[in-house]
Parts: sequence; structure tokens; C-alpha cells
Amino acid sequence: MADNPEPRLLGVTVGASGDPWLAAGFAVRDSECLAGTIAIRFNGSGGGIVEASFSDLAHERPDGLDIVSAGRAGDAAPQEHPLGLLRLDHLVAFTPDLDRTVDALEAAGLRLRRLREEPTPTGAPRQAFFRIGEPILEVVQEPADVVAERGRDRPARLWGMAFAIADMDRAVALLGESLGEPRPAVQEGRTIATVRGAAGLGVPVALMTERQA
Repeated sequence: MADNPEPRLLGVTVGASGDPWLAAGFAVRDSECLAGTIAIRFNGSGGGIVEASFSDLAHERPDGLDIVSAGRAGDAAPQEHPLGLLRLDHLVAFTPDLDRTVDALEAAGLRLRRLREEPTPTGAPRQAFFRIGEPILEVVQEPADVVAERGRDRPARLWGMAFAIADMDRAVALLGESLGEPRPAVQEGRTIATVRGAAGLGVPVALMTERQA
């Protein structure tokens, strides 16, 4: 008997207008753009990631994450973005209980690829990584002080996105003061910069170069 297909990310809905994304160099048409194979949709509902749609889920909303089922992706043509966007590199979620969220995602059909058992530069103590088609789902354990203050019984939540770009200098020239200072990424050989909230994207967004040969 063949294994069940692994769930794949098909689209992400953001609760913001597409206009600021268009101004930031994303090729937005009819409140949607294509980041590699992933449709990014804008519904203007007030910000944040509204939901992420997947194929082949065993069940929806694992551990409270707004992850829902959708049909298979169509054959959309690649888009050229003024920003030099290549693809959605990873989708980021936060959880007060990493082991609980990992178990729930595995029960929904996702397969854990790696656990990182060391702090990140921003203080997250542990991370879990799932391959979800072209991008990666990065699940971040909240720091202990946040869990102590807010409690462990809260659901996990989708938080932000990182996009791969062709050229950081091109992004800096286009976004100007709306882009933070580029710095070395955790992934060796890559550079990352955060889009500032003043850009109005409605969700945390980072831009990353490809790994240098």
C-alpha cells in the first residue's frame, strides 16, 4: 500500500491590503501574488496570517494553528516581482509547547525533518522544521519567560513569513528605510533583513538571499 502523500502548502491568506505589498515590490494582482509556487492572498481583515491552506491534511487546525485543507495547486505561471522575489522560503509559527505542537502536526500528516535544540539570536530556545512542499514550516518555542507569563495552555499561532530574494542590494534600493539592516542569517552563507512595520505589510516579513556557493 502506498504511503499517504505529505501535506503541501498551497496558499497563505494575510489580513492586510495588497497595496502596501505592491509598493514593497511584490507583483500583486487582484489581491493576490505568487511567491514561487505559493499563492499569497490579501483580504484586508486587519493584519496577521489569517490561514494557510494545505493539500492532503489528515485533519485541520492542528494545535490551534490556522491550517486548513484546500484542493491541489493549479498550473500558475511564475511571476516577475520588482523586488526580485524567488519564492516563499519559510512560514513561521510560535508555540508555548513545542513538543505538543510537533505531535499535533505529525498527526495531521506533516513529517518532522529536524529539531534545533539551541537558542536562536532572538532568544527562542528550540525550533522544529517541517518540509511543506517548496517552503519550510518553522515552529518556534516561545521563551520560558513568555510561557511563564502567558501560560502553556494557549494554542500555537501562525506568525510570519520569510521570502527568498535574488539580490539584497536590489531590495535595499527598493525598500530604503522600510528595510532593516541586512545581517548574517542563521543559515550559513545567507543574508537576512526584516521589513519594518512602517511598510504596512500587516505581518512580520523577512527577506533572505540564497546560499552562496
